[in-house]
Amino acid sequence: MPFLSLKFNLQKRVKLAQGLWMLYWLAVIVGIILFSLGIFFKIELRKRSEIMDNNESHLVPNLLILVGMLSCGLNAFGGKLCHDSLDPQKFSKMKPMLRPYMLLCCGFNALLLLLVLLCFLMQFAVYLTLAEGLKNAIRFYKDTDTPGRCFMKRTLDMTQIEFRCCGNNNFRDWFEVQWISNRYLDMSNDVVKDRVLSNVEGKYLMDSVPFSCCNPGSPRPCIQHHLTNNSAHYDYDHRTEELNIWNRGCRQAVFSYYSGIMNSIGALLIFTMVLEAGDMAGLKYLSTALETMADPENPECESEGWLLEKGFKETLADLLSKVKTFGRANQVEEGGASPDVAAT
Repeated sequence: MPFLSLKFNLQKRVKLAQGLWMLYWLAVIVGIILFSLGIFFKIELRKRSEIMDNNESHLVPNLLILVGMLSCGLNAFGGKLCHDSLDPQKFSKMKPMLRPYMLLCCGFNALLLLLVLLCFLMQFAVYLTLAEGLKNAIRFYKDTDTPGRCFMKRTLDMTQIEFRCCGNNNFRDWFEVQWISNRYLDMSNDVVKDRVLSNVEGKYLMDSVPFSCCNPGSPRPCIQHHLTNNSAHYDYDHRTEELNIWNRGCRQAVFSYYSGIMNSIGALLIFTMVLEAGDMAGLKYLSTALETMADPENPECESEGWLLEKGFKETLADLLSKVKTFGRANQVEEGGASPDVAAT
């Protein structure tokens, strides 16, 4: 007995074909959105490649672009199948393509599932890449004259301004590195000389942050130097007062931005999978309803459509038996080939 069988007359077949045609073109629009999101995500990764040590993975956006193109092509063809299905002559020409097309759709859904998993799993890799990249970006902030690092200062400043963040984990990361180049330090000044000599590594360290860490929404003028020295500022206590610089680290801020994009893409991909599954089920009903017409020349006659030709258990048992038969055939071939190999 067929699984989930339904009776169809001409009116129901026409409505099903029209509804499927609309769903397939909706899937084409979703494919265009996926393609656009892939390009957008790739551009966003490229834009901040410097703060990720140029080690960011483009696997997800590349697959997203591929999936978008495949979705447009497969669903446009599915729409044409539905449009031509009610014409007996056109349907007879399209009929041999139905099975390969359904297999392609199953493979496409498997690719969608893989991409959904990657959208969530790759977030961990993005987090680690950002952690290491931002650490190095802060270290190279001062190297504006070094080839390959000339724009690191600008990139990091723009990142801190755009994402309203400061440092890698927090603003104290700037206290641990020399972020002012030696060319801008007056080495004849005793204060500067003492600060450099007092450091084991000969670095000019200070409790200050770049201007891009300042919060423009603060009512007090930005205090970016001597942040931990209460006596350097009037009516100031760094332990109790809310500082007028950004407290959030850039790793958390940028990662939240990228994870938001990837979560949104994952949700859209899940919707696409559901849409594709609905299209496949509808197409199966439509094709079987057209094949079981008692008189193909008479469009008014009733027919029966189904998802599976046999019951669910019987179909599953047949599938398992085919897999076992295929496995045994491979074992026999390997066993038959081994004597020949031994003889040689």
